[in-house]
Amino acid sequence: MKELLSNLIEALREELKQYGEMLALLDHQQQLVMQRQVAVLPENVNSVNAQAGVIAAARQEREQRQLHLARSLGLAENSVAMLLPQLPQDYRPLVGALVEENNSLLVRVQQRARQNHLLLSHAVDLMSQLIQSVFPGAAPTTYDGKGHSSGNVVVRESIYQAVG
Repeated sequence: MKELLSNLIEALREELKQYGEMLALLDHQQQLVMQRQVAVLPENVNSVNAQAGVIAAARQEREQRQLHLARSLGLAENSVAMLLPQLPQDYRPLVGALVEENNSLLVRVQQRARQNHLLLSHAVDLMSQLIQSVFPGAAPTTYDGKGHSSGNVVVRESIYQAVG
């Protein structure tokens, strides 16, 4: 059981590390937007997306190790709430603290992701307003539920013809 418990602790630490990495990427993304460094933003978005995959893998690994430990203890349910009281007394504070810190960091990551989404949405809205002011006849792009553009095509005169 000690080996299974050590594996779970290692997985919890790895998951915590990955949430920390994501939070750092999201903080950097926010700085890029605030400092208007949009040229670097696509690279950051790719890093955030890649990190989401790393987090999913770390979470899956932790869940597997948690399941193995629960089964070795004869528990039908695989929740930390059921698992924690069954652990040796010396390990309960460590495992409990790691789980609590993971949950706390997950909440912070979700909050930062929502903040960044709003910030980026606002930036896109401002850019759309700018485009509308420069090209008043331009139809706004709309998207359906699957993220595809509406296909509204407005034939406009070229800038040269409109000015001259």
